[in-house]
Amino acid sequence: MEVAAIQMASGPNVQANLIEAERWITQAAADGARLVVLPENFAIMGMKEQDKVAKRETDGKGPIQDFLADQAAKNDIWLVGGTIPLACDSPNKIRAACLVYNDQGKRVARYDKVHLFDVQVPGTAETYNESETIEAGDQVVVVDTPVGKLGLAICYDLRFPEFFRQMLDKDVQVIALPSAFTANTGRAHWETLVRARAIENLSYVIAAAQGGYHVNGRETHGDSMIVDPWGKVLDRLPRGSGYVQAPVDIANLKKVRVNFPVLEHRKVTCKNA
Repeated sequence: MEVAAIQMASGPNVQANLIEAERWITQAAADGARLVVLPENFAIMGMKEQDKVAKRETDGKGPIQDFLADQAAKNDIWLVGGTIPLACDSPNKIRAACLVYNDQGKRVARYDKVHLFDVQVPGTAETYNESETIEAGDQVVVVDTPVGKLGLAICYDLRFPEFFRQMLDKDVQVIALPSAFTANTGRAHWETLVRARAIENLSYVIAAAQGGYHVNGRETHGDSMIVDPWGKVLDRLPRGSGYVQAPVDIANLKKVRVNFPVLEHRKVTCKNA
């Protein structure tokens, strides 16, 4: 079954971003993709971090959520909606929510970003403090789809291998990874981390990235890719807007896991101090 990852360089205008997303969703679906993954912050990358708070939606109601449901149904696809800003208890924060819609336009899963990007990028003046505007989630989510058992992760989650190990406890087979890696961290680590998560979990990874220069002055790395359970990059898009597409073969994944049973060989050992 074909899957696709869309790459964008989103800006502060929500409607313009949705038009761009629709363009690529429609093309990927026409090319045979049955599951499509959008990048992190696909609907808004504001001039300042509080801009997304102003655009937050109530869970289950809002123009961005309506857009995702409509696109899934209209194109007869399963759609992983990158991240969108959903309301939380704090009036000054949002949940960075990844929503999954089936081919009837019904929402079937929600994952809220767990690991928040509060860092000073070494060797640069770049500082990020997502916790100032985002409330972290606390759940690991794996959902049944026609493509396979789909685990949901977002950007900075990629750096925490134990998070993906918890997905294995839910029988994950395919991982959707909406992202907006910085240009600097992306050049250093993106491909290595994406392929490592595929290899160590013997799972497909569908990594949909922001890629390019943004109106707010930020530069994101791009290099959206689809990686198979052996770590092979099946398709990639280094820069610019567009999409990558490749087949997911769950029968082959199961065969690899049987013949190379590394997941069954896991051991957790502890030594007393």
